[in-house]
Amino acid sequence: MFYRFLLFFLLLMLLTPFVIHKNSEIDTTVQLPNENSIPTSKIPMTPKTPYIAVLGIAQDAGFPQAACQKACCKRTVEQPESKRLVSCLALIDPISQQRWLLDATPDFREQLQRLDSLQVGVKEEYLSGIFLTHAHIGHYTGLMHLGREVMGTKEVKVYAMPRMSSFLTNNAPWSQLLILQNIALQPLENEETVVLNERLKVTPYLVPHRDEFSETVGFKIEGTSKSALFIPDIDKWHLWNRDILKEIKKVDYAFLDATFYANGEIAGRDMSEIPHPFIEESLTLFADLPAKEKAKVHFIHFNHTNPVLDESSEAYHRVSDLGFKVAKEMAVMEL
Repeated sequence: MFYRFLLFFLLLMLLTPFVIHKNSEIDTTVQLPNENSIPTSKIPMTPKTPYIAVLGIAQDAGFPQAACQKACCKRTVEQPESKRLVSCLALIDPISQQRWLLDATPDFREQLQRLDSLQVGVKEEYLSGIFLTHAHIGHYTGLMHLGREVMGTKEVKVYAMPRMSSFLTNNAPWSQLLILQNIALQPLENEETVVLNERLKVTPYLVPHRDEFSETVGFKIEGTSKSALFIPDIDKWHLWNRDILKEIKKVDYAFLDATFYANGEIAGRDMSEIPHPFIEESLTLFADLPAKEKAKVHFIHFNHTNPVLDESSEAYHRVSDLGFKVAKEMAVMEL
C-alpha cells in the first residue's frame, strides 16, 4: 500500500509542471468589440505620395451627442456603426514618413488609432505637427492627450494663430503642455504659407466666426499636384472677405462647414447665437457651379441633429443628387 501511494505521489509531481504549463497558455480574456475601430476590410488603399485622410466628420460634440434622447442619436444604439467622430483631417506624406493633424479633437485617441492604421512607418514618434483652427472645444481639446497623464510627448509642433497661442499659453491646463515642453507653439499669420517639406504646404485664412477665445481660420493645403480647402467653421459665406465660389474653383477638394442642414433644426434654441451656413443656404449659393466644381465640395462638421448623417434620409440624397458630397470617414484624397 505504501509503495502504491509513493508511486502515485511521484507521478503527480512529474505531471504537475506539465499541467500548469498547459493551463498558462489558455487566454481567458474577452475581446470586446470597439465601435470606433476600423475593420481591416475597410482600411482604404493609401497612395505612395502625399494625401489627405478624413478622420472625423461630426460637430465638436461628436455623434451621438451627450444627453441626446432624440431619435437621431438613439439609432446609434441599434446601429453603432453609425457613430461619427469629431471633424478632423490628417495630412500624410508617406515619402518622408510624416503626418500632421488639422485640429486636435476630443476624439484624438481614436483618430490617432485610425491614423496608425493608414501609415505604419512614422519619422517622428507620434506626429509631425498639429494645425489648430480655433479655440472651440471640438478643435483643440485633444491636446490634453499629449500631456504627462497620457502620451508625455516631447515638443510636438502646434501651429496656431496669435490669439490661439495666447489662449494656450495663459490658461491651464494647456499652459502645462508648454511648461513641460510636451508641445512647441509654431506661430501662424493670416495668409502666410507654412512650407512643411518640398511636397506640402499649408496656408491659414481668417474666417468670421464666434471668436470668444481666439481667432478662427480655415486652411488651404497644397501638394505637388492637387490642393484642398478646409473650413469646418464659419458664420456665413457672405461675411467672409473672400468669394467662396472662387475659392472652390482654385482647389481640388473643398471641405466646408455644414453644421446644420436648415434653420430651426434645434428646437428651443436661437440659432442666430450659433451661426453657421445652413446646407440649404450653401446648396442655393453653389447651385450655378458647373458639375465639376460641385463635385469638389465635401460637406463636413455635422451637428448630431443634421439629417445628412443618415444616409437613407431625404436630405442626404438631395445633397448627393445635386452633385455635392457628404464627407466620409476614412476617405483618402491624393495631393
